[in-house]
Amino acid sequence: MKNLEITYNKGKENEFKATKGVNIEIYPEEYIAFFGPSGCGKSTLFYCILGILAPSAGEILVKGKNPYKFSAEEMVNFQTSVIGIIYQAFFLINSISVIDNVALPQIFQGIPPHKRNQRAMELLKRFEIDSKAQFYPDNLSGGQSQRVSVARSMVNNPDILLADEPTGNLDSISTKQVMDALEEINQRDRKTVIMITHNAAQLKYCHRVFYMKDGVVARVVPNPEKKQIAKVDKTQMLVTEMEQLSRMYPYDPPDVLKVKSLVNFLTQDLNFDQLARLEGAIKVMVDRKTTPDKLIEYLTASYDAGGVGLSKPRARKITDKIVKILDQSKDIQRYRRRLLRADLFTNQDELVANITNYLIVDYHGNFTPEQKSNLKNAIFDRLVGNFRKEGFEARIATPVKDGGAGFNRKTAHNLTLHLEKILIQGMETGGE
Repeated sequence: MKNLEITYNKGKENEFKATKGVNIEIYPEEYIAFFGPSGCGKSTLFYCILGILAPSAGEILVKGKNPYKFSAEEMVNFQTSVIGIIYQAFFLINSISVIDNVALPQIFQGIPPHKRNQRAMELLKRFEIDSKAQFYPDNLSGGQSQRVSVARSMVNNPDILLADEPTGNLDSISTKQVMDALEEINQRDRKTVIMITHNAAQLKYCHRVFYMKDGVVARVVPNPEKKQIAKVDKTQMLVTEMEQLSRMYPYDPPDVLKVKSLVNFLTQDLNFDQLARLEGAIKVMVDRKTTPDKLIEYLTASYDAGGVGLSKPRARKITDKIVKILDQSKDIQRYRRRLLRADLFTNQDELVANITNYLIVDYHGNFTPEQKSNLKNAIFDRLVGNFRKEGFEARIATPVKDGGAGFNRKTAHNLTLHLEKILIQGMETGGE
């Protein structure tokens, strides 16, 4: 999509611009989601990709061609062979059997009855709905109906699968079945899957998520748990907690998520109102708009006086941890800048050594040079994205003789948590 704009009722009093200069590129075999609240423009883009809602300005290319320049015959072929569709409302035809619903798109391809029925039955078996082949759709559950819809979308072996809120009408069990089916289609059949959703729990299936707001793509977030197909900024993939928080708070900007990360780290026992005040205080500190002494003063002020109501020792402990993590995160910022400049190996050892020392300063057991060396190697691998948070924790818990740092589970967990906090605070949000 290049500077894509779609305007409804153009030139009329009720003119409404649904999308505003959208520029995105989706790669073959990607699984992506358009995510956002109702009215943000995600369904508008869906129908534009499908070929039934022409751009008011800009251009859309699918497989290098503009579908809105197709002849009528070419458009039919595009919408039946290149694109497969799964709707939230299923749109099955109740007057014909399940197998005939699945086979129906092949009629328009001129496929003989025995071949199209064979293809339909193969897909029904694959999605474990073949026992209902001779049933009529009004005798199916919602989950069964959607699996029939998935089979129908695949019957012509399309290159791209569009899924519009595919689980919006389903229970949790049926939702998982449908989402697993879409993931299998993406991974096994190597189909491009484009999903429209407002369910943050489903974003984990995707390679990338296009967060939409008010007709624009507000941000594009790669999933660090997926091997990327598109070329993405590696610095966005170092921190998995940011992704976890963005799923929990999908409309919060990165700087707000950074504050939530610190709050989660520092306290588990405060009530909701105290947490809200603590978040506000920590944000001021993260933004470097107050001093440690002022923060302690606010944290220890009584709740009735507008403070958080913490004891002085606890307030000082929290403040000391924040100051330490913010100071340590500066090395992460330096590291990321060099990564962006392709200058990663300038003073690389010094930066990694600094981060290693931050993690072990509170470690009170015996610490051998080999342990430190292996920990340093593990930190480097985490920074460049060779493995995720869980991989780092497992690595440093591995015996020294096997290349790990030989920490017990509790120590490995605590060091991993510390590193993740440094990483997330080292992200430069640029005010976005």
